[in-house]
Amino acid sequence: KFHGLADQEQKYRQRYLDLITNDGARETFKRRSKIIQAIREFMTGHGFLEVETPMMHPIPGGAAAKPFATHHNALDMELFLRIAPELYLKRLVVGGFEKVFEINRNFRNEGLSTRHNPEFTMMEFYEAYREYRYLMDYTEALIRHTAVAATGSTTVVYQGNEIELGKPFDRITIVEAIRKYNPQYTVEQLNDRDWLIAQFVAMKAKYRAQDGIGGLQLSFFEETTEALLIQPTFIIDYPAEVSPLARRSDTQPEITERFELFITGREMANGFSELNDAEDQAERFMDQVRQKEAGDEEAMHYDADYIRALEQGLPPTGGCGIGIDRLVMLLTDSPSIR
Repeated sequence: KFHGLADQEQKYRQRYLDLITNDGARETFKRRSKIIQAIREFMTGHGFLEVETPMMHPIPGGAAAKPFATHHNALDMELFLRIAPELYLKRLVVGGFEKVFEINRNFRNEGLSTRHNPEFTMMEFYEAYREYRYLMDYTEALIRHTAVAATGSTTVVYQGNEIELGKPFDRITIVEAIRKYNPQYTVEQLNDRDWLIAQFVAMKAKYRAQDGIGGLQLSFFEETTEALLIQPTFIIDYPAEVSPLARRSDTQPEITERFELFITGREMANGFSELNDAEDQAERFMDQVRQKEAGDEEAMHYDADYIRALEQGLPPTGGCGIGIDRLVMLLTDSPSIR
């Protein structure tokens, strides 16, 4: 009996044929709809206002990514498809909306893989008077709620691995994670810039020579450890040098109150206590501009209007973005984001 198309590329190019012949493909679409509905119900049930922010930006911002460019004929100006809604959502918080979220598309002019699509769906939310520890608790609860709504359980099987979403998620730093999964490395080695660079050279792995110790540790984590984070794990306290929009720690100014959530070796969410100091934000934007001038295509632009918004007063705020497509992959046992 014929159960669908055998040619994977034909499935992607002619999705209608796959849907006609494959019950499983139709079920994935239905479950995706159920997942988005569950997220929306959870957010509105907690008092969040759903909003829509611009899709075309005069300055790309809110993430480290390469944008798609377009041209507005009537205004004769270059615009960019948004890489993230973050800066516009935080402008709404400045304007007095203390709990907002958006489910919409982002566009990043980057590579294709089973984990990356240039056009993808993101849910971002912001809440005034919250910080990153609360955001981690909230994100856990949201993902559990969504898993139960979509699958009936907090335990899901993904590509042969049983993923437990019902237990508290691990919370560890970048260095702690590297050492947990690679105990042969010492703390002294991981804090030695020359040693880290020697490892990248030996592994023939990419690294940015201009990075400080924090950036190199993050790159080393991505090379050696990220893919091993199968069970839900929050990596916390990211270096300030790679977190230009996040609030610094009060006790360790070289790190920020930021986390990323990993499940099945993939980043699922990124959140932090928001940087609301206009002077600090302006300095970090200038540092991003210097990185861009040095050749980093993904470094952020200087957004003067966003600085003006911060000068009006952004209350202490927490924000988080969750990749809907990767969450759908997890909850439908799909090996590819496409």
